[in-house]
Amino acid sequence: MLKQGGLSRYHERTAMRYPVWKYILIVLVLCVSAIYSLPNLYPDEPAIQITGANAGIKADQAVLQQAESALKQAGLAYHGSEVQAKGALLRVQTSDSQLKAQAAIKRALGDSYVVALNLAPTTPVWLSSLGASPMKLGLDLRGGVHFLLEVDMSKILEQRQETYTTDIKSKLRDAKIAYRTVSDVPSGLTVKFEKDEDRAAAKELLAPEFREFVMLPATREGALYLDLGFTPQKLKEFSDYAIEQNLTTLRNRVNELGVAEAVVQRQGANRIVVQLPGVQDTAEAKRVLGRTATLEFRFVDWENQASADGFAPAGTELFTMAKTNEPVLLQRKKIVTGDRVVNAQSGFDEYSKSQVNITLDSRGGKMMAEATRDNVGKQMAVLFVESKQRIKYMTDADGKTIEVREPYVEKNIINRATVQSMLGSSFRITGLDSPEEGRELALLLRAGALAAPMYFVEERTIGPSLGQDNIDKGMMSTQVGFIAVAVLMMIVYRVFGFIANLALFMNVAMMIAIMSAIGAALSLPGIAGIVLTVGMAVDANVLIYERIREELRAGQSPQGAIIAGYDRAYVTILDANITTLIVAFILFAVGTGPVKGFAVTLAIGILCSMFTAITMTRAVVQIIYGNRRVTKLSI
Repeated sequence: MLKQGGLSRYHERTAMRYPVWKYILIVLVLCVSAIYSLPNLYPDEPAIQITGANAGIKADQAVLQQAESALKQAGLAYHGSEVQAKGALLRVQTSDSQLKAQAAIKRALGDSYVVALNLAPTTPVWLSSLGASPMKLGLDLRGGVHFLLEVDMSKILEQRQETYTTDIKSKLRDAKIAYRTVSDVPSGLTVKFEKDEDRAAAKELLAPEFREFVMLPATREGALYLDLGFTPQKLKEFSDYAIEQNLTTLRNRVNELGVAEAVVQRQGANRIVVQLPGVQDTAEAKRVLGRTATLEFRFVDWENQASADGFAPAGTELFTMAKTNEPVLLQRKKIVTGDRVVNAQSGFDEYSKSQVNITLDSRGGKMMAEATRDNVGKQMAVLFVESKQRIKYMTDADGKTIEVREPYVEKNIINRATVQSMLGSSFRITGLDSPEEGRELALLLRAGALAAPMYFVEERTIGPSLGQDNIDKGMMSTQVGFIAVAVLMMIVYRVFGFIANLALFMNVAMMIAIMSAIGAALSLPGIAGIVLTVGMAVDANVLIYERIREELRAGQSPQGAIIAGYDRAYVTILDANITTLIVAFILFAVGTGPVKGFAVTLAIGILCSMFTAITMTRAVVQIIYGNRRVTKLSI
């Protein structure tokens, strides 16, 4: 019997042994988690970022010194300044002084620079070199601005009707088909004719190329018409295009503010939500969001060039070259506009000069080919059109200085070249000053102008003090929840409760490390997910420990009870966590911003708790009870 019992204990100790590779994995995970969660002990601090209004303007050391002088004159303290690749950066103490510093610097530098609110990292260099950074905070924690914009869908239809009207008139003239007028009607166009044979010929000509129309002959008040109605699919395409194009444009525009984790997403059929964490200046945000830029390709009018003398004859317009201010007379008729650009990439020509390679859509390619076919040898200009705002400072009746913003449209010729041969869908723009200018032009072309006007229907500002209050309350709730769970586990399960608390601590550290590493933004719902995970993380340990108790009551030896507890509770733990993971994935798939934040935190917490509650606690139990004779467990 003694031999059998000794053999049984030998088998139990053998079964209790834990593979070395699992210990190595646990140590590696703990080290990585510690490294990538440490940056959260070094929170970002308020800063002012200065960048040029366009790629040709650099924020160098001279600009930084000018900004420092402006802060000193205003009596505002700052404790760090540097010139970075993206521009100049000045660090300040508080969010309130950040706003005052922005106003002082903006007034000193003028419209040539974008002075944006930002948060500068304080993470030590050795952590940054490893790619470690603190978690980004959402709008509800950091403060910022929230906009709800509505896209005017009627304008996109008007723009399309105008484009199609020009195309149809051109086609009918080229085919020598007589018509009276081409006019807009709801959801389409109508063409008026004198003769039925002209209408029939026009339908036969237009139907193969303009398949987006349903063409129906009609007679109204004794006149002959050909009604061209957009198909429902085409109308939906216009609507989706306007939303997607505006989304793309806005996402690129908010980059000027230097805002981390900005949210730009569609809401409903014709609305867009924009959230800019860390931004308190709604006027500046509106300026950036409303900024539009596009291109117009036009022929140079050389016939009247010499005689223009500052005046533009009928059918022409006078503009200046962006670099030399040389006056150039252009024809009013536009060959192609920027809305026909489907792709734009910056690069270099054969002389290593910066260029932008343009790709037009099929209709734009046809329009370009038709325009250049008979104009080889003539010059074509690229007109850059941008909507801007001027900022003026005036004194009101009370003697206070107020800021006045004046919108205006700036048009400059950025390129002028001779047409060497008929152009098509792909060509290039050369003569740019720098690669940065080429990249910016390509970006503006890809993002394009706003496809349709937008109106601000809702505007909210969340103060940084409210965000800090949310952070404080969130931290308090997490700490209270952690302490309450830890105390309860220690009271109920004693040594095993202490092991569960170690796992719980590492679970929170792993969650923070993973969220920091993947760049997830922490919001109030995210904090709720962390608090919920703290409570759920010990569920697996409770199941294991209760199973160990049952095995002890059934007469199992301590080590045998440990083996049975972990092995037999595993399936139940796996099932319970998989069902919760499925719910988290569904919340992420169908939810909006706050719900997605909660779902991400919950899913990460569940995966971390599976590792810490099963693998890590099992390793600690093995260290304590696996290599010695045990007659009683502290559980």
